[in-house]
Amino acid sequence: MRKPELAAVIAEKADITRDQANRVLNAMLDEITGALNRKDSVTLVGFGTFVQRHRGARTGKNPQTGEPVKIKASNTVAFKPGKSLRDAVN
Repeated sequence: MRKPELAAVIAEKADITRDQANRVLNAMLDEITGALNRKDSVTLVGFGTFVQRHRGARTGKNPQTGEPVKIKASNTVAFKPGKSLRDAVN
């Protein structure tokens, strides 16, 4: 499912227009992004938790040549599903 399809489902279930649903979805995603940028975690009870994680610098390997390559430190996002989501998928 892509973002426009998700907005359409939200519009139908919430009995709002697609434009309103799209604005709600964009606002929600912007707030999650902003919270992660501030290093806050975002917990949606029953769904899961988004958290920013730091990946330290490390040495990797170029798969074509086998040469060692230095990989810079970076931040990434991790998601831990909640119990309800895990149960729904299993």
